[in-house]
Amino acid sequence: MAGRKRHLLPLLLLVSLSVLFFFTCYHSSVPFSSPDRNPNPNFILHPQNPDNPNFTFNVKVLAYNRLDSLSRCLRSLAAADYLSDRVHLHVHIDHFALGDAAAPPPDDVDRKLHESRRILEFVDRFEWKVGDKVVHYRTANVGLQAQWLEAWWPSSDHEFAFVVEDDLEVSPLYYKFLRSLIVNYYYNASNFRPYIYGASLQRPRFVPGKHGNKLNLDDGTRFFLYQLVGTWGQLLFPKPWKEFRLWYDKHKSKGIKPILDGMVTTGWYKRIGEKIWTPWFIKFIHTRGYFNIYTNFLHERALSVSHRDAGVNYGKTAGPDSHILDESSFDYKFWDMQPLSDLKWYDFCFREIFPERVVVSLDELGSVLNSVQKHNTVIIVSLFGAKEMVIRNLLCHFESINLLNYVLIGSESEFLFDLARRGHPVVATNRFLESVGAYKLVSMQDPYVQMINEILIKVYVLQKCLESRYSSWVVDANMLPVSSDPFVESDPLYDFYIGKSSELFFAGRPSSARKVWGNDFISKFAATVNSLLVKPQSMSFGYVMAKLLEQKRGVRVKNLDETSFGLRIDNSNVNQSLGDGKQMAFWSNDMASDLVQKRLQELGVWIVNDDFSCKAVICHQS
Repeated sequence: MAGRKRHLLPLLLLVSLSVLFFFTCYHSSVPFSSPDRNPNPNFILHPQNPDNPNFTFNVKVLAYNRLDSLSRCLRSLAAADYLSDRVHLHVHIDHFALGDAAAPPPDDVDRKLHESRRILEFVDRFEWKVGDKVVHYRTANVGLQAQWLEAWWPSSDHEFAFVVEDDLEVSPLYYKFLRSLIVNYYYNASNFRPYIYGASLQRPRFVPGKHGNKLNLDDGTRFFLYQLVGTWGQLLFPKPWKEFRLWYDKHKSKGIKPILDGMVTTGWYKRIGEKIWTPWFIKFIHTRGYFNIYTNFLHERALSVSHRDAGVNYGKTAGPDSHILDESSFDYKFWDMQPLSDLKWYDFCFREIFPERVVVSLDELGSVLNSVQKHNTVIIVSLFGAKEMVIRNLLCHFESINLLNYVLIGSESEFLFDLARRGHPVVATNRFLESVGAYKLVSMQDPYVQMINEILIKVYVLQKCLESRYSSWVVDANMLPVSSDPFVESDPLYDFYIGKSSELFFAGRPSSARKVWGNDFISKFAATVNSLLVKPQSMSFGYVMAKLLEQKRGVRVKNLDETSFGLRIDNSNVNQSLGDGKQMAFWSNDMASDLVQKRLQELGVWIVNDDFSCKAVICHQS
């Protein structure tokens, strides 16, 4: 049976490529848009009635020694419209610091005791009509970080926490708004994503990435997604918060610090350390690639306003950061919860990203290529056979050198979907080939079939690039650029580059390529592959392209010696560097991934942490 299957491969390949060629010529292309479906079918949704979900809502007020601030905060919360819902109020009061080596003067102790009792008496008398009121008064001073982290452990996936510090004031509309947001973005299956961790009601005003873009939103934007947590009125979803707490415990117990280079918040942490909690959460969010929902209202208005009273964050009172939004100051669009697919997404640099670009059909490929090209060039990166940690390191380098004009091709997997939701454009090979009628090859479990599938997807994406008049690089993930120069500069004397010792191919002039191959490029490529199937173990995309170009007279092909601009790393441990004009490192496909990591570490170009997240946030202004 195995021999019969191997015998059928040439015929199946030609049939599949013929179908592919037909689709290429006659299938119309429509603009790509993120569909109202999850590209990953394994998302976990919530078993609730989406129109009237049953959930628990807890308001967590964090207080210390500011009675006037706390009274203003609680009164604003009590004045809000809670419809007919039960909403619970939990007030967490931190204790004043106790003396140890040198006891504080008795007068100072008496004053602090008096302040604490006044706060407790006020909270005890405070009337909360819409649910339970719980007061947690600590026996020792724990600080702002512990107050946040210990304020909540969700009892179910249907329990939410709205956390406010005591110098906040909320709009009377805040709960009605958050309830609508929960219904529309947590319980509505078409809008739910597990990597959205909550919503901030504060006015967006801060970009933590150094040298990032200005936070500039048009007047029509009411909702958007942003990675940054908003501590001035933050709604937390249960599952991401649990994830964070467990992540924090693991890292804190092992002495790992929340250092994320390139972030203003890392400077805060280095100055005041564990007094603040946000650098920990920001590091977690960066690792996971999670997002927060934000609102944007005109005239510096918000549903939650910080009065920025003197305390841990401010040495002296700075006054309110925004204006409260109430019923007299909003327009009819206030309650319009747009579909998630219509919202814009921004990273820590306030650079717009485009999540969930998973190309699975011809209709989507052309538009994605148009969206990523730069200087009329597209880099096609094959992920086949590469380990996750190596790919993550490669993409961190792409970010550091501001290389954005690429698409990733690989087999459908959780990892591929994760790359897509982080904003990397990917082509899901199996579903793409099935969509163009190559399902027979896709479904056959044979190592040579998998190799042919890899070649098929490369040639198809290359063909689409040439049709769109883009120069194209085809590379594998077993290379690492340290600058974008190799993908920008090309020799006008040559139409094609073919790597001597790596899977590297360049079509520099689309017009020349079309002239060489005419309109039947794919069928000619298929015929060349078919002729090589007698020795399939020696076949690769670059090898096939070389054989195909050998058949053409007058084609200007340059055999590219990678060592002229790159450094080859191997099993030997020798003194190597990426100086002297070396712009990339490359290695063989069969080199062990742990050894690749070791060599790249020695060269100083391993820029991912143990969790395979980038060590730094690098901002490039748009």
